[in-house]
Amino acid sequence: MKLPVSTEWVLHCAASLAQIEPGETASATRLAEFFDVPAAYLAKQLQALVRAGVLAATTGPRGGFQLARPAAQISLLQIVEAVDGASSPYVCGEIRQRGRGALPPEDCQDRCVLARRMDEAHQAWRESLAGVSLADILDAIPETAPARTRSRLLGRG
Repeated sequence: MKLPVSTEWVLHCAASLAQIEPGETASATRLAEFFDVPAAYLAKQLQALVRAGVLAATTGPRGGFQLARPAAQISLLQIVEAVDGASSPYVCGEIRQRGRGALPPEDCQDRCVLARRMDEAHQAWRESLAGVSLADILDAIPETAPARTRSRLLGRG
């Protein structure tokens, strides 16, 4: 499975927003500069996180983005699915019923074993991401990271 590069961007942005103080926000422009990514495209991805209830957005001169709820209540799966959707990357086209090697319809009453295994793998991947919150990520980063992130992202410690 290959996810778009924007998936990395939104995961890092959400983790960075989890490091700022409650009530503080970071604009899409600041986040884009922080990670050296295209601001307009990042802003669209951040809006997808707002629509999914992961982020909250405020407007105005001091507006920007912040987590919509505590980091412990936001899973990596919620972030990924907000921008990439929830559908399985594998689509079974039932090619076992085509071509010279086509199986007769009576041998294809059950779903293809390959499709079942791919669905199981996708479900395991989803469960793994669902079991990791932004709070878990914060617990795994260096102790000095949040202060550094606040300083460089917001211009203060």
